[in-house]
Amino acid sequence: MQGPAIFIDAEIEDQAQELRKFFKKLGAEISEEKSSKGIEDDLHKIIGVCDVCFKDSQHTVEEIDAVLNSVVSIIVSIPLERGENLILAFCEKMTKAPEQTLARVCLQSLWRLFSNLESTSPLRYHVYYHLVQVAKQADQVKEVFSGVDQLKTQFAQCPPSNEQMQKLYRLLHDVLKDSNSELASKVMIELLGTYTAENASYAREDAMKCIVTALADPNTFLLDPLLSLKPVRFLEGELIHDLLSVFVSEKLPSYLQFYQNHKEFVTSQGLNHEQNIKKMRLLSFMQLAESNPEMTFQQLQDELQIEENEVEPFIIEVLKTKLVRARMDQKARTVHISSTMHRTFGRPQWQQLRDLLHSWKNNLTTVQENMKSVAEAQVELAHKQ
Repeated sequence: MQGPAIFIDAEIEDQAQELRKFFKKLGAEISEEKSSKGIEDDLHKIIGVCDVCFKDSQHTVEEIDAVLNSVVSIIVSIPLERGENLILAFCEKMTKAPEQTLARVCLQSLWRLFSNLESTSPLRYHVYYHLVQVAKQADQVKEVFSGVDQLKTQFAQCPPSNEQMQKLYRLLHDVLKDSNSELASKVMIELLGTYTAENASYAREDAMKCIVTALADPNTFLLDPLLSLKPVRFLEGELIHDLLSVFVSEKLPSYLQFYQNHKEFVTSQGLNHEQNIKKMRLLSFMQLAESNPEMTFQQLQDELQIEENEVEPFIIEVLKTKLVRARMDQKARTVHISSTMHRTFGRPQWQQLRDLLHSWKNNLTTVQENMKSVAEAQVELAHKQ
């Protein structure tokens, strides 16, 4: 086993020559001699063969990491206007790791590169895009992406173009959809928000993915906002829009009827019928709870099409979601609703909220006046004494 391959302390030209020798020993087709055309040509040739270390069994992961770190240290020394092709070539090589352990090494190298680029550099976008790709291979997406706000902050000083952000959001959705459906749904909604009325008609595929992701996500229940997105509005009259409308405002029987008529369509979208039923039961219960502060177990059996022994487990599942606050009375076989999240939030809900706030304001005014009367009475009593 050879010692760690670290060349950081050497001059850039000497460092490049050491890298040439290192890759040559691994069997790469590269000369050990420096290029007569300068460091950029050296680096171009080094990057071209650097993935040979992925096939190397002589060196440890730590040693390979040190080698790639050395390549990064040379890359960041190249002036921005001359380094674009080199950076893009290195990023492409880092996506070629054949297995997860090496992918994590590549992820570290790309993160060093991303962190060492100026915050105003447009190349940071390209590095980050490849970072996300490699993060998926390394199963470490959460290390490079935690949310849309964090993403926007990273590019605050040099925002990518609208088309670049659309491309990045699509990639993020793809890498998140199987591991974090809730975050994938948020990313897709953000993507649809980048379309305007002029180009919304071109977002058909994105809009359909957005709807399917939201419907499939077991933690997404407020679906009404999707209907206001311009690309989604362009889908009106199509089956996917009809299905979304069922989940937004209809009850379980409407979904079952839709499925009966369009089984192949639901399946073709990658949606699970049993999961859809489970979600529609929750949504139907929320809608019932809005207008029924008390419901019997029999009513729930009829409305949600469940057996008698399924009622209590179902209510427990509802309470776990924290969408509804309720109390079960097993003896009386009833459910008492304290509060529920609205499935839709339109004009009636805004009016209800307005009335509630006015009521609170009036109550606070009454309390304030009563407190003032009590205080005045106490002062008057003190003076008499």
